[in-house]
Amino acid sequence: MQKIIVASKNPVKIHAAEDGFRLMFPEGAFEIEGVTVPSGVPDQPMSDAETFAGAWNRATGASGVAADAHFYVGIEGGIEERDGELAALAWVVVRSSDGRFGKGRSGTFFLPERLAVLVRAGRELGDASDEVFNEKNSKQGLGTVGFLSGGVMDRTQYYVSAVTLALFPFRNAHLYSNRIATAFLRSQK
Repeated sequence: MQKIIVASKNPVKIHAAEDGFRLMFPEGAFEIEGVTVPSGVPDQPMSDAETFAGAWNRATGASGVAADAHFYVGIEGGIEERDGELAALAWVVVRSSDGRFGKGRSGTFFLPERLAVLVRAGRELGDASDEVFNEKNSKQGLGTVGFLSGGVMDRTQYYVSAVTLALFPFRNAHLYSNRIATAFLRSQK
């Protein structure tokens, strides 16, 4: 049984981590737990670098909260200005118990101006979406991506792709020279 700590109590992030691990390691047995870990960045990261730092800090910080896990997952959603528009993105960092890392970034989508105005005024994207779409706590549900896609993709699905990408070094240890991934794969046989 592999213990995975997700650096968030948000069920969306916990489910995304679980789904990503199960997709990449279908024969694996996992115990997944969410813990509260500060990101070390503003509540609404406003650049790619800030968003990455938040995921990195969460994954690294989680190892100090629960030292007995095999993997620590940091997921951070953020915003980036591109050509006068605001783009939403997310970074995932997976840290193994021996300190190795895998990193993955989600796809990017652009915010409609009504949301962008609120975010530029200092609102978190989730709060802005709650206001625009007349919802409550959408960060733990569909999320902005869910509202804009009409439910075709929810926030969990959006993060799963980045979790999956972050797990490449653990699935392909021979290509990434990642010793922990080799041990992980052997333990699943």
